[in-house]
Amino acid sequence: MKIVLTGGGTGGHIYPAIAVGQYMKEQVPDTKLLYIGTANGLESKIVPKQGIDFETIEITGFRRSLSFENIKTIMRFFKGVKRAKKLLRQFGAEAVVGTGGYVCGPVVYAAAKLGIPAFIHEQNAIPGLTNKFLSQYADAVGVSFEQSQAQFPKAKRTIYTGNPCATNALLAKSGNGFASLSLPRDTKLVVMAGGSRGAKVFNEAMIEMAPRLAQFPGIHFLFVTGEIYYENAKNTMSENGALNQKNVAVVPYLHNMTEVLCDSSLVVSRSGASMLAEIAALGRPSILIPSPNVTNNHQEANARSVVDAGAAELILEKELTGSMLLDKITKLLADEQRLLQMEAASKRLAVPDSALRIVQALQMIKEAKR
Repeated sequence: MKIVLTGGGTGGHIYPAIAVGQYMKEQVPDTKLLYIGTANGLESKIVPKQGIDFETIEITGFRRSLSFENIKTIMRFFKGVKRAKKLLRQFGAEAVVGTGGYVCGPVVYAAAKLGIPAFIHEQNAIPGLTNKFLSQYADAVGVSFEQSQAQFPKAKRTIYTGNPCATNALLAKSGNGFASLSLPRDTKLVVMAGGSRGAKVFNEAMIEMAPRLAQFPGIHFLFVTGEIYYENAKNTMSENGALNQKNVAVVPYLHNMTEVLCDSSLVVSRSGASMLAEIAALGRPSILIPSPNVTNNHQEANARSVVDAGAAELILEKELTGSMLLDKITKLLADEQRLLQMEAASKRLAVPDSALRIVQALQMIKEAKR
């Protein structure tokens, strides 16, 4: 089967698409994949490293205020549709899976116009503009949060699939994360990550609390800063003495994040949908600090659904300080019963067969179009 994947801009759009593709390859080894993204998006760095063929189109998003740039965006959209049709025909696409971001617009629209089965996946509790627009053209819409189904009134059908990153996360083997960090298997590990690109305010809170982590000699703290913040974070933590502590480490990025999450005792993170899916699949308790700098404040909606289920605690960015974060971490690490309750609640939120549900939806769409 020849599958086209598309989604871009952030890791939250890219990794679910990759997860679906990888699952398809595992189930049907002769599956051929093509990923269509943008040349400047994060997908251009991530996807080729996965060994997936990668092509680009040019597209930008609409500005929310009246602007001449929006006219240019419309022109780029139809130019992108033309380019997408050419790529879909050349590849012989049998189905298209879109996971959000501006690049999905012309690709999924082109597939619909060519009569190619098209499925879009919405990761967040509050849908993005592109997926809302595409829902009337796609053959089916998959959602990560069950309550999101009602937000696609124009969709032909909606399916509660969960997030396919959950399926991928379950492939992680216990101990591999510890080994990659050169830590003993019995180490208690707290992972702190501000998203695939990192976050300034998030990192500032981590840096503020870092010198005080010597009070936890049996617990290792890993700070994942994002590449653009790494040098500053490392230098500052060297100056304040935090990196002289044997239980503190800082890295720019983790290519084996799921393996490290698998071996963690507590996760402190943003509340992007892919990260939440991985945390749930692995049954990790978490402290969530949603980014306010996202469309419709969807990360807070994501986080509150997890908090309401008893699987996480919430800190709003406007309230975040290093002292507050340290206080929450300290209280949780001292309350083993609470951590166990959060683990159980986290697992109840997981949809481990998410990738299978999406593949079954693709098969159903294909059969319906015959």
